Amino acid sequence: MTTMRAAVLTGPGPAENLQVRDLPIPDPEPGSVRIRVRAFGLNRSELHLRLGYAENATFPIVPGIEAAGVVDLDPDGVLAPGRQVAAMMGGMGRAFDGGYAEYVVVPRAQIVPFTSDLPWDVIGSVPETLQTAYGALAVGLDLRPGATLLIRGGTSALGHATAALARDLGATVLATTRRPARLAELDADHAILDDGQVAERVREIVPDGVDAALELVGTTTLPDTLRATRVHGTVCFAGMLANEWIVKDFYPIGYLPSGVRLTSYSGDASNLPAEVLQRTLDRLADGSLRLGPITAYPLERIADAHRDIEFNHISGKAVGITGATR
Repeated sequence: MTTMRAAVLTGPGPAENLQVRDLPIPDPEPGSVRIRVRAFGLNRSELHLRLGYAENATFPIVPGIEAAGVVDLDPDGVLAPGRQVAAMMGGMGRAFDGGYAEYVVVPRAQIVPFTSDLPWDVIGSVPETLQTAYGALAVGLDLRPGATLLIRGGTSALGHATAALARDLGATVLATTRRPARLAELDADHAILDDGQVAERVREIVPDGVDAALELVGTTTLPDTLRATRVHGTVCFAGMLANEWIVKDFYPIGYLPSGVRLTSYSGDASNLPAEVLQRTLDRLADGSLRLGPITAYPLERIADAHRDIEFNHISGKAVGITGATR
């Protein structure tokens, strides 16, 4: 076999610009590895690419900043064929073709090995979401047991995963959603309907404000999230569900409440230790951890998946499947 199926983004625009085509199977050079992709998580990054917000991409391109599967070919012989691996970031789907395909070639440095009998749709939902959730809590917020955490955008894949990890750590989680019907879906100690005045709702529960807050909606809600946070508390900006990430005419003294710290988090494969990925997959398998709902789409329905993400038709993680889930 010399060809594969892949979703090609012909250029910025509607979901129909994602077209599933036959492409040559890529050949890895020394230092790179070819992965037989079994599943790939869909992320806002790919939506931003399709909507024309990305400045570092050329078209046509196979999108996808992550993938999970098995090693197909390592020309250096470091990783054995059949080894289960995840790959993410480092230019995937922007500088070179990414994970929306049956095969992908990535630099070995972007690979995280693991072993799991979980279905591929579950495995595919984990790598990039876990990397960001784990990093946001450990690096962005330095969250400690007993802390109070506000998650702005709680029904997103990252919101669900971060809530699960934070509660597992021993934090008290407050999470928001704009949709009343999704309040029951929030993995939180306190579910809050986002009416634009979340700070008031938070301070009814935690009068002094939360110790930490994770901003996943974007700059449209960031001022309100800052107001929900206590003096010497920290807000970590790690998501842009509203597709807004620039603070215009930023005047720090007028924008930041006194004593509230604002930071951010963005990582790559090197920020996800292999033991963290393995431990998370093991706990998903034994039922002691759940990172949120998953909606799986065959590769041929990639345009439908993008529409569902764009118009918030699903809660949790969308995952593309290239074949059988097991």
